[in-house]
Amino acid sequence: MNGQPDRRIDVQFEDNRLLPMLYGEHDRHLARIETLLGVSLISRGNTLTVSGPPDAAEAARAALDSLYERLTRGMAVGPGEVDGAVRMATSPGAEEARAAGGAGGGSGITRAEITLRTRKRGAITPRSPMQAAYLQALAESELVFGLGPAGTGKTYLAVAQAVALLTTGQVDRIVLSRPAVEAGERLGFLPGDLKEKVDPYLRPLYDALHDMLPAEQVKKRLESGEIEIAPLAFMRGRTLGNAFVILDEAQNTTPMQMKMFLTRLGEGGRMAVTGDISQIDLPSGTRSGLRDALDILKGVEGVRFVHFTDADVVRHPMVARIIRAYDRADAQKLENGRAEAARPVPRPTSNGEGTP
Repeated sequence: MNGQPDRRIDVQFEDNRLLPMLYGEHDRHLARIETLLGVSLISRGNTLTVSGPPDAAEAARAALDSLYERLTRGMAVGPGEVDGAVRMATSPGAEEARAAGGAGGGSGITRAEITLRTRKRGAITPRSPMQAAYLQALAESELVFGLGPAGTGKTYLAVAQAVALLTTGQVDRIVLSRPAVEAGERLGFLPGDLKEKVDPYLRPLYDALHDMLPAEQVKKRLESGEIEIAPLAFMRGRTLGNAFVILDEAQNTTPMQMKMFLTRLGEGGRMAVTGDISQIDLPSGTRSGLRDALDILKGVEGVRFVHFTDADVVRHPMVARIIRAYDRADAQKLENGRAEAARPVPRPTSNGEGTP
């Protein structure tokens, strides 16, 4: 990478039975690593030879070791896990961590150290250093803010943490909430009763739950009240003790709504607040409660803020490219606005007409 000669590294694996899963069908996992890191991978028996620029070759070895270790623990490896392993291996500080004998990248946290287990998805591990930091914060703190663009796993991982704590008896229930605010439409235009009007806005939370638990378990726990999904307005006047409470799309709360929600936290409770301050759908001129909370709660003991970026997007790679394109467009608009504001104002002449 820095003009240095290519490095060749032989990586040996003890259990040949795991290699088909490590390499992927038609070696597609190896091909993906080659594409992402610009290295060459050649397999001979239980040895995989990595060739390429030194930093890339070391990152490939770290990614392969991580994926193999995952397989030894009975966990699946797919395209998402491959991308995640490469992302962890190439994160800022990952090279220093490897030199110090660590495996977790810049966060100092390994994927093996943070694993959530759910009934349906099985083991869930972080796919970026920031996801690892987020899961650690959710495990350690009573109030965590997950902030950043779509596709970074903010809500998904919070729901996974909540389900893991519920199924192990560490909390008695899960409460999932969203403000019923949307871009361009109003609830009154939707057909049906209140529940039918509100459910479309809560659908992402239902989807995450169904990804973690069998459908019959979700239905049973919803009916028993162990899991509750409700609009933010339904939280007023309640105290939520021994519960894991998640507020999704928090950028669409007002400051009063955010204060109301945060003060629902009861004894033995935990809260996760997720949102993207670049996607505010509130009426023009209305300050976001999420932005307000960032200013007010900074430095408050027990409150953790985790900031994701487009580098943490774990959906389709196109999502990260779309986010970066919109960010560039927003930056250009801001620059154009500043240039317009800096232009000199024409001075009026004696006949009232402006002069250039």
